[in-house]
Amino acid sequence: LLSTTMSTDAHTLKPVNLRSILTFTVKLARTAGTLILEGSQAIQSTSDVNEKKNSVDLVTEYDVAVEELVKSEIAKAYPSFKFIGEESYSSGTRNELTDEPTFCVDPIDGTTNFVHGFPFACISLGLIYQKRPVLGVIYNPFLDHLYTGIEGQGSFLTRGNNQPLKLPLTNPKPLPSLQKALLAIEWGSDRGKKTLVPKSDSFLRLAGDPADGIAGGRMAHSIRSLGSAALNISMVAQGGLDLYWEIGCWPWDVCAGIVIAQEAGGVVVGSHTALAAATSAGSSIDPFKVTPDVLTGRKYLIIRAIPDTPNETGREAQLRIAKDFYQTVEDGEPK
Repeated sequence: LLSTTMSTDAHTLKPVNLRSILTFTVKLARTAGTLILEGSQAIQSTSDVNEKKNSVDLVTEYDVAVEELVKSEIAKAYPSFKFIGEESYSSGTRNELTDEPTFCVDPIDGTTNFVHGFPFACISLGLIYQKRPVLGVIYNPFLDHLYTGIEGQGSFLTRGNNQPLKLPLTNPKPLPSLQKALLAIEWGSDRGKKTLVPKSDSFLRLAGDPADGIAGGRMAHSIRSLGSAALNISMVAQGGLDLYWEIGCWPWDVCAGIVIAQEAGGVVVGSHTALAAATSAGSSIDPFKVTPDVLTGRKYLIIRAIPDTPNETGREAQLRIAKDFYQTVEDGEPK
């Protein structure tokens, strides 16, 4: 591969290098996808004796197997690149973000779907350079959908063996209010009262009818949960969802998706606090800049591309939607 001959001095990661790294990463994602399908099949076919334990063990086994495959292939092709992965993190490895090229990987995003055979699980492979995401590959092997993006070079969806389609798939439409929006949210794995009550209250306000007893209700067009942060973000990039909000996911869940969404004209906002600081009087902070604090902050709001209209620019519309959304939902602290 071209990529193996690349100088790995941190200052030389140029667009041409990123294209060859993308070729390598796509090939790796497809190889990993085969392993993910094999794992899901194995879990589906376990007998129901002690099934819960078996499926949990199998998920961990395949999660680890996919991450080990990815790590070893990256180490061979790019020995100087750093690595942050979900499974390594879980087992105690804590790699701090540096300016060095760093792969940030979720081997199987959407493990509950993976266990149930609900075909929305994927591998998410992001590359961080100078502390910001610059390349993303998300591959759902169940549907054979491949999302790719490189900073400054656009993002694409490839279905099966077809030609890549530029994202968003259609010209974006204006978004006058949350009432017209199809929103993505997730219940998450923390089901305790402290987390779930504010979250479900937020969902209630997003969905509810203010004229029929729901105080502060926004009557969103509808609400979806794909069960995978990476695929929710990809669907925002694609244009099928208007926005996605989550508290509690990790950099490896969102890193690849951030590049894919941004390259499709989408924007990423951090926490309530980050947005308030960026939009306060006299602030020169860009509310849509993905700083290391936003990337690692575990609170994300991703909004699709919105076109300019005579009354406001697309960027103004994205900011209006972000503020409106954050006025509606409650902030919380992830476990």
